[in-house]
Amino acid sequence: MENQDRYITFLNRLKTDIVNARLKASLTVNEQLLQLYWQIGDNINYQRNKEGWGTKIIERLSSDLKKTFPDMKGISTRNLKYMQSFAEAYPMFSQNTLAQPGSSAILQVPLAKLPWYHHITLLDKVKNAGERLFYIHEAIKNGWSRNMMVHQIESALYTRQGLATTNFDETLAASQSELAQEIFKDPYKFDFIGMADVHFEKDLENGLVDNMTKFLLELGNGFSFVGRQFLLSIGGEDFFIDLLFYHLKLRCFVVVELKTGKFVPEFAGKLNFYLNVVDSELKHESDQPSIGILICKEKNKIVAEYALKGIAKPIGVSQYNLTKAIPSELQGSLPAIDDILENLNSE
Repeated sequence: MENQDRYITFLNRLKTDIVNARLKASLTVNEQLLQLYWQIGDNINYQRNKEGWGTKIIERLSSDLKKTFPDMKGISTRNLKYMQSFAEAYPMFSQNTLAQPGSSAILQVPLAKLPWYHHITLLDKVKNAGERLFYIHEAIKNGWSRNMMVHQIESALYTRQGLATTNFDETLAASQSELAQEIFKDPYKFDFIGMADVHFEKDLENGLVDNMTKFLLELGNGFSFVGRQFLLSIGGEDFFIDLLFYHLKLRCFVVVELKTGKFVPEFAGKLNFYLNVVDSELKHESDQPSIGILICKEKNKIVAEYALKGIAKPIGVSQYNLTKAIPSELQGSLPAIDDILENLNSE
């Protein structure tokens, strides 16, 4: 039996070694492919600027390269144009001469860790360099698939992440405060609920719980759902937390309170009470301090900031949106509600 146990241990170690080796090999292949694509794009751009080449030269290059490398994928006219855009998006690696094979500068930056089709998506959907770099870092850190990255771009994560009104600086250790601030968003987008408006907290809660997978996706990586209307029995009285989560990176409970109206300071006091109870009754000694997040239909940032001053527990306040905003180019072409009512009354 001992021999069998030793064999299983040895086998598992070999399996781990093989998986790790394959992962390293795939990463190396991806890095070298990106290096090659960037070099091709940079060389084409250099020749275009030097010789005044037009777009027709790309088609010719694609045809000639396919003849020389018939088994090579990724040298279509369309992909060569993406290589040009790739090199233009990251000009800091150019030496203003033909890039030399083996140059490894591009491999030292985060973009080398993303697959090529992630970069194509970024080139198509994100034009701002700083925003593009944000999504590169987030995709690598969170292991986003291409579809996941598309979702985060289309939900405008760049403009929402880290913007919740909080007192984290005053209530959490520096490292925990920075991570917590980064995790919470403002506003949260709940358009997946499929309702234009919600008047009761229960309906909002039901919509979120019924779409828990999408809700967790909107919250972000690391959230683990603990329960809804989570019971706290204190002093012979019962209290109920709307939604309770545990965050795996923050290593703490996260209490979520939902409000379908405007934020008022009293909400912060109630949430502070819940956090006191959770830290006393649920928190393990190895856990970090529990964090509360109030998600409201509307908030006044200044009022929220004053409401959180002096509260000992870490609390954030964010808004939520139920429907996607109307594109600015369509807003002028849509009838106002008064126009609709007037037309109905005239019929």
